[in-house]
Amino acid sequence: MSRKVTDKAVGNRPARHVKTIIIGSGFAGLGLAIRLSKQGRNDYLVLERGSDVGGTWRDNTYPGAACDVPSHLYSYSFALNPNWSRSFSKQGEIQRYIQGVARAYNVLDKHLFNCDVTAARWNSATNLWHIESTQGSFTANTVVSAVGALCEPALPDIKGINGFEGQIFHSARWNHDADLAGKRVAIIGTGASAIQIVPSIAPQVAHLDVYQRTAPWLLPRMDRPYTLPERLAFRHIPGLQRLSRAAIYAARETQVVGLAKVPALMQAFELIAKAKLQLEIRDPELRAKVTPNFRIGCKRMLISNDYYPALSRPNVDVVSDGIAEVRANSIVTKDGTEREIDALIVATGFHVTDSPTYNAISGKDGRTLAEVFDEIGQQGYKGSAVASFPNMFFLLGPNVGLGHTSMVYMIESQINYIADALATIDRLGLRTIEVRRAIQDAYNKDLQAKLVKSVWNTGGCASWYLDKHGNNTTLWPDFTFEFRRLTKNFDVSAYATTAVDTSRNDLKVVAQ
Repeated sequence: MSRKVTDKAVGNRPARHVKTIIIGSGFAGLGLAIRLSKQGRNDYLVLERGSDVGGTWRDNTYPGAACDVPSHLYSYSFALNPNWSRSFSKQGEIQRYIQGVARAYNVLDKHLFNCDVTAARWNSATNLWHIESTQGSFTANTVVSAVGALCEPALPDIKGINGFEGQIFHSARWNHDADLAGKRVAIIGTGASAIQIVPSIAPQVAHLDVYQRTAPWLLPRMDRPYTLPERLAFRHIPGLQRLSRAAIYAARETQVVGLAKVPALMQAFELIAKAKLQLEIRDPELRAKVTPNFRIGCKRMLISNDYYPALSRPNVDVVSDGIAEVRANSIVTKDGTEREIDALIVATGFHVTDSPTYNAISGKDGRTLAEVFDEIGQQGYKGSAVASFPNMFFLLGPNVGLGHTSMVYMIESQINYIADALATIDRLGLRTIEVRRAIQDAYNKDLQAKLVKSVWNTGGCASWYLDKHGNNTTLWPDFTFEFRRLTKNFDVSAYATTAVDTSRNDLKVVAQ
């Protein structure tokens, strides 16, 4: 049971103490909550700034939103869903799945929704995390950040954009009250969200300008509805769904050889993408405009069957001249052309290597995570811990991202590691744990060495995978089963620890 401690009061309320606080309840935070409940570790609380579970699948409700990983793989291994309607699920179906899992495992009463964490500070005197939020203050022995990489929209720094007088919104904060029918619309960006939005709105708008800075590589989207007999088979034939999941996983994992180890092998994917481009865009001028100038895989590979046909519509123009400024009702490109618009959609991605949430977390030396990352780059240990931030773990931390398969696999690997860490803390009677700096440095040196020959570093592009130091601090540079092996058990020897002296009532901390 949680106990009350007097930390910093909010009104007349003392700070609430919880043994473990999880920040965020997307796939990662929810998965960890379920694991803790299964282990009987019920003194935890999930602080979620939104009104429901789901994370990015709750927030990204733009037209056409869907997953680019097959449904049977993009789900928890402990909560397979035989009722997926199609091979690649859409946003609404994924969100309903996440909600259903939360209800099935009875963890919603461990959530505090509409609770935005404004500060998390380590207190070396109390050896506790002190947390401020929009719903009061908390202290915790351990904090787990499950804040996803794709949660903080990145807005472009374009002259005059704040003075635009029409409808303007980010793709991740879609304004469903905005009526785009018959309007002149512009969309900035040609990434994963944009290629789903463009085909969805092009038929209804009067005109659509697609502002492209870098043309993406597109592969076919092998999507289809599942038939009723297939769904019945998944439901009633033992092991069939797991077999399907394993086959999808194995097929996806083969891409790692080209992406991370022998980039020349990506030419096979490039030939497929070029053939698709040739078949779907007949206009030579447009085809030249949307042909990428870097090796496939250097940026995120996208899948779509309707993006290129949408670009070929008579009411759609691809603009690649670069934006000089945004005016009250128009966009001016660098060649001086002014195009009038009624609505502006910003699909410019997210703060991945520079998330604003890093400014709210302060470690043992008083520096924020943002300040630490600004100095050394976004570095961690097994994507799960960062030196100088004791008793804190990260789900979806540095170098855990993927460009080829399901992030849920990586999340479950980290959940294994963190759950074992919490069990180790209890078993050994530890008060604090902190990854050793030398261990973290060696781990990251090895990561960057593996990345040197990868397509992400040699493919000739600049991507959101790279931080300001030029290092790829986003992606995992090896097979995902290798990450699963590394995170199977918590390696306490990699951490500096202190133990609780139980011979005294004041819980004196002694160094180990």
